[in-house]
Order: sequence, then structure tokens, then C-alpha cells
Amino acid sequence: MKIPKNFRTYCPSCKKHTVHTVERVKKAKASSLTHITRQKERRTGIGNSGKFSKVPGGDKPTKKVNLRYRCNICKKAHVRPCFRAGKFELKE
Repeated sequence: MKIPKNFRTYCPSCKKHTVHTVERVKKAKASSLTHITRQKERRTGIGNSGKFSKVPGGDKPTKKVNLRYRCNICKKAHVRPCFRAGKFELKE
């Protein structure tokens, strides 16, 4: 799927259609200090917690693409619900 880097779309902060720049969002590294992470580490810190093989049918054929739309006027960004794409490319 090909999407242009700049196109006109609705800006929720300006409340009108303006030119937006599209950028792909990469997942940040999860914090190791959150309560749930420490709780999981206490329970399953040793070994691989009984999982020796992959779960059958666990992976999807495509991954979801996360995009951030940044307004060129007010410079604020918003994220829309992501979609699935096999190949993703930003074009000029």
C-alpha cells in the first residue's frame, strides 16, 4: 500500500482540513519498572514458563501499520485507528 507523505485531511485541533505530514510510528521499548512487568517477572522469571513451542495459528499474515498525522499549521499530531497492510510505503 502506498500513501503520500503530505496530503490534506481533517485536523482535530484546527477543526478544519489542512495539509498533514504522515510519519510511521515505531513501538517504543517497554518500561521494565511498571507494576505489571515486575509482577510477571516474579511469576515467570525462571525458564520459559512452560511454553516450549509456538501456539498454532498465533501469527497473523499481515501486521498493523501505525501512522501519525502531523498538521503543518499547528504542528500537533494525531493518530488514527491503524489498518493492516502486507507492504507499506510512503511516497513523495
